[in-house]
Amino acid sequence: MIISDLWNFVDILDIKGDPEAPVTGISYHSRQVKPGHMFVCVEGFNWDGHDFVDQAIEKGATSIVVQREISVSNDNITVIRVKDSRKAMGAVGHVFYGFPSQKLKIIGVTGTNGKTTTTYLLKSILENAGYRVGLMGTIAIRIGDKEIPSLRTTPESLDLHRLFAEMVTGGIDYAVMEVSSHSLDLDRVGYVDFDYGVFTNLTRDHLDFHGNMKNYLEAKIKLFKSTDKFNIINADDPSSEIIIQKLSNLPTQTLTYGIKNKADFNAEDIKVDCTGVRYNLVWKNNSIPIEVKIPGIISVYNSLAAASTLIAEGIPAEHIQQGLKRIDGVRGRSETIDTGKGFSVIIDYAHTPDGLENILTTIRGFVKGKIITMFGCGGNRDREKRPMMGEIAGRWSDFVVVTSDNPRDEEPHRIIDEIMPGVEKTGCSYICVVDRREAIEYALRMAAKDDIILLAGKGHEVYQEFADRRIEFDERKIVSEILERI
Repeated sequence: MIISDLWNFVDILDIKGDPEAPVTGISYHSRQVKPGHMFVCVEGFNWDGHDFVDQAIEKGATSIVVQREISVSNDNITVIRVKDSRKAMGAVGHVFYGFPSQKLKIIGVTGTNGKTTTTYLLKSILENAGYRVGLMGTIAIRIGDKEIPSLRTTPESLDLHRLFAEMVTGGIDYAVMEVSSHSLDLDRVGYVDFDYGVFTNLTRDHLDFHGNMKNYLEAKIKLFKSTDKFNIINADDPSSEIIIQKLSNLPTQTLTYGIKNKADFNAEDIKVDCTGVRYNLVWKNNSIPIEVKIPGIISVYNSLAAASTLIAEGIPAEHIQQGLKRIDGVRGRSETIDTGKGFSVIIDYAHTPDGLENILTTIRGFVKGKIITMFGCGGNRDREKRPMMGEIAGRWSDFVVVTSDNPRDEEPHRIIDEIMPGVEKTGCSYICVVDRREAIEYALRMAAKDDIILLAGKGHEVYQEFADRRIEFDERKIVSEILERI
């Protein structure tokens, strides 16, 4: 690529230096710069790339993208000033990697809960139909048989286009990805050619970032304004009417799915038990039986979202059925551990009020003994949801163990103190155990035959974050170690 290749894609304010200079690579971290690279200065929450220009030049950067004036003494360096360097970075990646998202069929899934499971269900159906599928999300990034650790739900824009390019090289047909509200507001998905946008639901989350639910919804809607084929919307969610109204003037077709409200795709004759869900998927003059081995009414919604999307894409019904039936579960989502001691442990990522209520009401539907819920709330996040989650835990559980989640920069005791009014409001029996490992052991020691212990909040995560460190914390291993000891 040469710098002038960007002219049709980037809002350039001015340029100093050679516009025909070649670019051998792109970096937004100065430590990753190599000779011939373009360094994009992005303003982050904790750092500003403009402060690292000298280091980038020392490592060999020959062009710099900035959004504010900087002083560069080396006349051989080309400086491109743009209106928004974060937005420009998406364009740079799009051009440098050869417009890779245009060479894939891309399905973006957004919503508060259900994104991860829905993407795995989509992947399973498409693979059952014989397609090669790439996946990006909270748990991992998968390109064929290759798995890459995921640092965030949606990668930074430059990384995203690089991964798309790798998928194209690897012969991938479809890319299925979770699209977070942060990524939409921060232009991480800029210049991505989405074919489909899928909306799961909208409940309270990330208000520490968005400020209010209106801003949170507006961020989600950005995905549906950037799709080329269809948007698939949950008709039962209260936000659906607003979303559909805002999309009414766009050429992209909007389809709906639901259980309670009439939709383009409906689930009827629903049966939910501890083994999973079964229902009839009905659309137009068609009806097919669906079975998913993940319990809970949320599994009906997630599988409806996946099935609706791929029926619209033209995937035959038998692949929809087989793809949904063959998946046994998703790591950290209603993940059941058989303890061999007459009681079970369920690990779930539930970290929002709605997510916690979904998993607890699901368990309440089939538990034979007591529900023992262990949970906490993350530090440096929405504080108002803490007593809400305490009340939900107390309402649906027989006993609650309140503990730490990822306290980050906050004092764990203070977070627990803000949870407790909600638990106490319900009259449910409880105990506070600050150390999460000790809290797990307490729950395991008190469990009896037919009880179910819910370990909520960590899910797939195998670490715990504190102000000054991140420690290894895999709840599966911890449960196994404690059970062996007791």
